Amino acid sequence: MKHFLTLAVVITALSLTVVPVAATDAPRFFHSGDGKLSLISEKNGRAFEGAYRNAAGDYDESALRAIYRVFDAPYDGAFPKLSLRLIAFLDFLEDRLRPGARMTITSGYRSPAYNTGVRNRGGLAAKASLHQYGMAADFVMDGVPSERVWDTVKSLGFGGAGYYHGRTVHVDVGPARSWDEKTSGVGTDISDDNKLIGLVTDFDVYRPGETMTLQFIRMTAFPIGVMPFFTLGRKMNDGAVAEAITFAPTFAEKKEGDCPQFDDIDQMAAIQWQLPTDLSPGQYEIHARFCGRDWESMPLEVATPGFEVAAP
Repeated sequence: MKHFLTLAVVITALSLTVVPVAATDAPRFFHSGDGKLSLISEKNGRAFEGAYRNAAGDYDESALRAIYRVFDAPYDGAFPKLSLRLIAFLDFLEDRLRPGARMTITSGYRSPAYNTGVRNRGGLAAKASLHQYGMAADFVMDGVPSERVWDTVKSLGFGGAGYYHGRTVHVDVGPARSWDEKTSGVGTDISDDNKLIGLVTDFDVYRPGETMTLQFIRMTAFPIGVMPFFTLGRKMNDGAVAEAITFAPTFAEKKEGDCPQFDDIDQMAAIQWQLPTDLSPGQYEIHARFCGRDWESMPLEVATPGFEVAAP
């Protein structure tokens, strides 16, 4: 656990509305494209081609609904099943490798039940698969060898890339890592007992006063006890955390007590908090701690990847 250098201030969260997908006059993600994609699902035949985001940064809801359908993801504004970060990253890769190329999605969103079924049938589906969180896609990009996509993602130091020397490539917006058929870890205990549990934000860039949505990812065992207070820390150039704010986020399902217990993926998603209006611009991360731990190998604490708070 990191030791914060200043006294934490406790803030009680108010009732929050779902974050609007709106412009901030700056890219919302560190890896983002021109706001246009061409997608088709190999499984359901649904397709999308066109703009999902305009030059000002506003997202088109009808376009997002169409993209959700391509990924077989149920559309629910309160409980997003498909990561906008993934959409932006696929757009980034397409712009970089072959602008305008169509992507054929061979595997998009998988419900936890479906993912378990794939595993039970002997398929290559990780127990902590990010497909369950709408953060991963297996695809083919027209005119671009999948091995080249794999190599490109590896070179970025961002996201996950899996390639089994076949037709498709796996890309996700989880931690930076890569694997092939010899190093995938599928079928091992690599993720058992919540070893790989993480916490992510919905965007990479925010303005002071905006509402952010967080979710836990890569859970493999329940129930999970989560301390009801999280900590926002500002990251300095030397890696230290110079200030801290302790706050009570709003969970999708209200839980009582000093160590609320959560029983599934949905209960650990759509966690909201409104950033302070006077928050200084800079790089930040949010820490969450666990309680009532039933598994020794599960971490005591997790932190989000770093995100940016821009000037008002």
